[in-house]
Amino acid sequence: MQMSIDGYVARPNGENDWMTWNPDDQLVGFLQSMIDASDTILLGRKMTDDFVNHWENMVRNNPDNLFAKKMVDTSKVVFSKTLDKSTWNNTTLAKGDLVKEIANLKERDGKDMIVYGGAGFVSSLIKENLIDEYHLIVNPTAIGDGMAIFKLLDRTQRFIPIASRLYPGGKTVLSYRPQTD
Repeated sequence: MQMSIDGYVARPNGENDWMTWNPDDQLVGFLQSMIDASDTILLGRKMTDDFVNHWENMVRNNPDNLFAKKMVDTSKVVFSKTLDKSTWNNTTLAKGDLVKEIANLKERDGKDMIVYGGAGFVSSLIKENLIDEYHLIVNPTAIGDGMAIFKLLDRTQRFIPIASRLYPGGKTVLSYRPQTD
């Protein structure tokens, strides 16, 4: 998840105009390694239109962009209680109980799954302790108010640090696993 230095993943109405967009080769390499290690992208319904349209437009405008192509080609599971069918390419819907749907996905053979958001969906995953590994991409920006992903947590959650990396473009990636004991 991209987040501000003060812990928000979007402005109050979901705007992401505060994110810094100066990706360096090292950060792009890290992001590429994350998508390469996965074969499924999990998304909340509210952000799926923007996410899918962004990457499909990027491939249309720059067909040589391998990262964008991977984002388009990777299977996506969209979590929704309101949709009856998926209108996006390469996506399926998960309409059942979140915990059961995630458990079923984790039982499948294959690579890792990666979650790109949105804030409400990720908050629900955190609340139910369904995330195995966190990679928080901290932008050197404070926005003062907005959407936070840990707001539904009803208990103290401790984490085991895996790594922290400062990238030349100014972003820091903080990686953690939830502590289970």
